Amino acid sequence: MSSLLHRALIRDATTGDASVCAAIYTPYVTDTSITFELTPPSAEEMAARIATAQRDHAWIVLEDAGTVIGYAYGGTFRTREAYRWTCEVSVYLDRRRRGSGAGRTLYSALLPRLAARGMRTAVACMTLPNDASLGLHRALGFTDVGVMHGVGHKFGAWHDVAWAQKDLVPTG
Repeated sequence: MSSLLHRALIRDATTGDASVCAAIYTPYVTDTSITFELTPPSAEEMAARIATAQRDHAWIVLEDAGTVIGYAYGGTFRTREAYRWTCEVSVYLDRRRRGSGAGRTLYSALLPRLAARGMRTAVACMTLPNDASLGLHRALGFTDVGVMHGVGHKFGAWHDVAWAQKDLVPTG
């Protein structure tokens, strides 16, 4: 784990982590276009999301010195049955912890969990511009697969999104 993390622990999230996950996520909703959600989810909604992710995918949290500082999860990419081995992944950090190595630490634990649950491919969607997220995904072996232009509208502006993917198991 990164030297910027003091006493780090990664563990599976529980619905008891919903409040802290919601608190970490809220500024991304209210202050950025990183997510296209317009209203921050309540702790109850976040608990439901955690429970759903844990059923077929994974949701993990990173604690540093006993405090949850970030989370990552995999979820359904598309609902059609043929996509069932592909998941969409996301990572969110307490904004004071960005650049600490926590995102890499979370994804490094999440991706093998998803592979163990039968996922073959992980995809990530990133609002542009977002050099930090693009850099993280590329550093972890995600391949850029395309940009969709002007597909999200938030804060009075249209935003592009980039897609990247990573094989979780050897192909062939």
